[in-house]
Amino acid sequence: MPGVKMVTMKSRRANRRLAADASLLAVAAAFVLPLAWVVLSALDPHADLRVRVPDGLTFGNFDAVLTDEITFTPLLNSLILCGGGTLLTVVCAALAAYPLSRFRSRFNRPFLLTVLFATCLPITAIMVPVYALFVRVNLIDTMQGTIFFFAASQLPFAIWLMKNFMDGVPRELEEAAWTDGASAFQSLVRIVLPLMGPGVAVVTVFSFVMMWGNFFVPFMLLLTPDQMPASVSINDFFGNRGTVVYGQLAAFSVIYSTPVILLYVLVARKVGGGFALGGAVKG
Repeated sequence: MPGVKMVTMKSRRANRRLAADASLLAVAAAFVLPLAWVVLSALDPHADLRVRVPDGLTFGNFDAVLTDEITFTPLLNSLILCGGGTLLTVVCAALAAYPLSRFRSRFNRPFLLTVLFATCLPITAIMVPVYALFVRVNLIDTMQGTIFFFAASQLPFAIWLMKNFMDGVPRELEEAAWTDGASAFQSLVRIVLPLMGPGVAVVTVFSFVMMWGNFFVPFMLLLTPDQMPASVSINDFFGNRGTVVYGQLAAFSVIYSTPVILLYVLVARKVGGGFALGGAVKG
């Protein structure tokens, strides 16, 4: 019967949609519950590992961690390390991606495949030789040495991303600039990079976030406690301070996440703006 078949098909589609919605809700809960614990525990005077609405709200946990030793100095170190590493990564990625995007060579594909392979290398596999090298060249326990390694570790994927974004910028705009006497570097800085602003923003955010949450690299390359970033100092809540104070740990986590959230907010409009190139080139 045609009517019965239609009802059966609709019922199957409804069941599949219900199963898909239930699966998505389960995945969303897996991400939301830890975030809910962090926010609620930061305001709970008796926080523990349970996700619960606090009996009374308090800002005592924030007052306890807002000190130079616990929060301000590690956050400043993180901003210096990640900001410097991100700036170096974006600049080097743009300079490396430009010839790959604009000039054809038989070495382009092997080089890009090598770059892609480099993104798959785990940092833990190369830290021992890197540590020995840094000791030999006197870069161990230095902020600049850690910045260099941060940039080097993020550079392969940044080049790959930057090159793909750069391919979307029409060459005709650069050729017009070249006709007016601009050099390749001037066309890159004044034409290509401004037009691929969303791409630069994506590379910037990705690089900064990956460096901001990196624990292993600064833990290995930095030895002085005063130079440790926040990603390493958060480990003190689980060790040197004895029993874990979950409320203070949650408060520190909220403060630690704030710079990344602010960065997302600042570049959200830039990323969402798209490439306004439709009217730039006339056919």
